[in-house]
Amino acid sequence: MDKWDYENEQWFNLPGHLKHLPLFTRQFDFTSWFFRVLWAIFLKLLFRFYIRLKVVGSLKKVLKDNPKLLIISNHASHLDAVSIAAAISFSSWTDLYMAAAKDYWFKNPVFTFFSKHCLGAIPIDRKDKTGEAVKLCITLLTRLDRVWMILFPEGARSKDGYIHRFKRGVSIFSKKTNTPILFLYLEGNSELMPKGSFPRPGKLIVHVGPVQPPADIAEVDKNYREWVTQINPNAYKPLVDEA
Repeated sequence: MDKWDYENEQWFNLPGHLKHLPLFTRQFDFTSWFFRVLWAIFLKLLFRFYIRLKVVGSLKKVLKDNPKLLIISNHASHLDAVSIAAAISFSSWTDLYMAAAKDYWFKNPVFTFFSKHCLGAIPIDRKDKTGEAVKLCITLLTRLDRVWMILFPEGARSKDGYIHRFKRGVSIFSKKTNTPILFLYLEGNSELMPKGSFPRPGKLIVHVGPVQPPADIAEVDKNYREWVTQINPNAYKPLVDEA
């Protein structure tokens, strides 16, 4: 990703894959609204008749009480982000953003259009060594009055279905912007859509956990592990296997 001066608000010099974000497009975007409505209808049908979605916990209350959140969960399939979106009411989608790998979700015009207008995706360049992706997320969390940002702290989809150690990005965002972290656990995601496959019919459960105050990644990882293992003792490999 090329460098862009977010602080000077050089909106018209920004690349097209960033202009859908609220810092850059402040007016009503009918195109995004139209395609998000279509996407919401599709998700509602998908998660009612093909994949039975169940939410355990009061996600609506947590979002109401916290205008800014980093929403984290385990990550084992491409269903993960959209299942979280499906669990949240459509009226809240204008404040919902997903961190997405730029090299995958913005790799061609079709994927870029879908990521911009349906997902509200934040492009993250996984090969970026300059910190531009980090700066973009921090800018969004700092300047927006309401923002719920979905992040997957493992950094990539799990190949074996187990939850792996978290990378430190979520703690950097949380501590630098004083944004709390909401724990979610997706049960059944690896079986419904393992890496390299299409979605299968079945049941997906979104467990809503505690809200973690800003903390170092070791503490976040530890607290998330302790909470998840109460739900599913087999969610992690033994610690010795991850060394």
